[in-house]
Amino acid sequence: MAKMNPGFLNLKKSYLFIEIGRRVKEYMTAHPDNRVIRMGIGDVTQPLAPVVVEAMKKAADEMGVKETFRGYEDSGLGYDFLREAIAGYYKSYGVELPLDEILVSDGAKSDCGNIGDIFSADNSVIVTDPAYPVYVDSNVMGGREVQYVNSTEENGFAAMPDENMQAGGLIYLCSPNNPTGSVYTKEQLKVWVDYAIKTKSIIIFDAAYEAFISDPDLPRSIFEIEGARKCAVEICSLSKTAGFTGTRCGYTIVPKELMIEAPDGTEMSVHQLWTRRQGSKFNGVSYPVQRAAEAVFTPEGLKQTRETIAYYMQNAKVMADTFDELGIKYTGGKNSPYIWFKCPDGMDSWTFFDKLLNEAEIVGTPGEGFGKNGDGWFRLTAFGTHENTTEAMARIKALLKK
Repeated sequence: MAKMNPGFLNLKKSYLFIEIGRRVKEYMTAHPDNRVIRMGIGDVTQPLAPVVVEAMKKAADEMGVKETFRGYEDSGLGYDFLREAIAGYYKSYGVELPLDEILVSDGAKSDCGNIGDIFSADNSVIVTDPAYPVYVDSNVMGGREVQYVNSTEENGFAAMPDENMQAGGLIYLCSPNNPTGSVYTKEQLKVWVDYAIKTKSIIIFDAAYEAFISDPDLPRSIFEIEGARKCAVEICSLSKTAGFTGTRCGYTIVPKELMIEAPDGTEMSVHQLWTRRQGSKFNGVSYPVQRAAEAVFTPEGLKQTRETIAYYMQNAKVMADTFDELGIKYTGGKNSPYIWFKCPDGMDSWTFFDKLLNEAEIVGTPGEGFGKNGDGWFRLTAFGTHENTTEAMARIKALLKK
């Protein structure tokens, strides 16, 4: 009989968002005529930018003509036109990237989960707690033990290295952070980079929300930090920055000088291993989608997508103003599309989830689903409409002022 991967036995019984979906479905079945406002899953609501749509249409037309039809892209790792556009974007804030270090994918979640394929199962894995579930689940599936460094109210939900951690493996960092909305400063990231170099660890840096940073003093890429090319991989996505949640495109940056130890003690190139893995397991992103992604980085594309980001950040301000008025502690909402707030009256996060759903008909995300330090905290997203966000905040005020 075929045998299962034993790592799956160590996963939680239910994925966070599946459990949320189950509870919401039960409520909706019992109250089919009621209007529930969803602010839980971080999916976008605004359409693709017009310039992106036009680029995709044009590319789709090309696919219907023999002379311009495209099949497999030669490398499977991204067309040069898109890599050049991404490199130009990074250069605009001072980061120089060789084109062949930019590897196009179908999104940050996929690469965050799949990159573990190239690392040994006996690597130590450091994850900040709370954390986006894919960092933990993908490594548990791979048979690796995960250790946590605490992000708490006391440190502004920006965990820093702990000298007691077992080092010499993988470190997952996300900034702006999902779920807490906190953003690392350059000084804080420098500490992490120095720690990774000292312990011969590799940082997997998730920059999926970098476009929401408005403070020019905050880093948008780990490669703004001296030494990062020796110890870091950066994963980014257009899902939230350009509305590609249903279109799927992202990229991973792997410096060629980044090395890893082989079983015989020699050093191997992480770039070489990752491109080899992708060549075997990934056929690349479609030509029309890559043309659409290229359009994101044009002057008009940046203008249009930034208008959408501003729309979401106005929602974040409405939420932040509400919690300021209610005197509830929170992080995020200023350089991040997430508000991470403390549950009232000392409630645990799942109890507050049920209260919010049943008494205000709002769906959020219980912090406990992101780790033990998330218990007693709650996440709301700014990706809704202005109308729904304003109404949801009015409902929360009415609920919490009782």
